[in-house]
Amino acid sequence: MPLLVGLALLAFWLYCLFDAITTPDEETRNLPKLLWVIIVLLLPLAGGVFWLLLGRPNGPRAAGTLPPGDGRARPQAPKGPDDDPDFLRDLDRRLRDEE
Repeated sequence: MPLLVGLALLAFWLYCLFDAITTPDEETRNLPKLLWVIIVLLLPLAGGVFWLLLGRPNGPRAAGTLPPGDGRARPQAPKGPDDDPDFLRDLDRRLRDEE
């Protein structure tokens, strides 16, 4: 049982450390990112809890996306050829030309 608790604490600490390291500098709250990483490193349980409650960005984050309403354009998700209207139009034109 103590081994299981230890593994859970290690997983929690690693999750918080990885999350703090990969969060962009401008999205951390209350303290600079480097200070959050140091806190999580030195205080595994308390630092992780503090990070989740006070330092982690609010709301969901997805790689390559920006929060709505910040005035910057969102990057477009990659499209498959069948989702691209220009590709479909060109394909239709080529098929008609072959006939």
